[in-house]
Amino acid sequence: MNTTTRLMLTAALVCVAAVGCSKKVKEQPQPPTGDTGAVTQPDTGTAGAYGPNDLDTDACLRQRIVYFDLDQDALKPEFQAAMACHAKYLRDRPSSRITLEGNADERGSRAYNMGLGERRGNAVSSALQANGGSGSQLTVVSYGEERPTCTESSEDCWAKNRRVEIVYTAK
Repeated sequence: MNTTTRLMLTAALVCVAAVGCSKKVKEQPQPPTGDTGAVTQPDTGTAGAYGPNDLDTDACLRQRIVYFDLDQDALKPEFQAAMACHAKYLRDRPSSRITLEGNADERGSRAYNMGLGERRGNAVSSALQANGGSGSQLTVVSYGEERPTCTESSEDCWAKNRRVEIVYTAK
């Protein structure tokens, strides 16, 4: 293993450890100020556990696209926090399922881009599992260059196409 790869792996592990040690604080809903006559049920869920509604309300869980550098399948450090949030959701909701859709830009052969999309999906899968997510809840699919979000031939556009989309198939 070369020195650069070792440094990147060490930095990633430090980031994962720092994120894994932090605690998520959920904001509690404020009780209504007036008497509406409605009876509220006590919260039967585990304190601090994610629920299905958090997929749309929690800022960390709303981040469902992971971008990659050119010809790279290594996860960027700025996406480690999102991986920790999604892994916690998977731990809190064992019936949930995720499909990781790997994509590449138009450069390179079709076969190369299919492989690259799969490697990127596997990198996100590994990050989720390293943060406590279960591999049985994850499916990796590669679309290569077949599903671009941007069709211009420019670096800005290509950067948008080098991604993995996190799609919840069961919440």
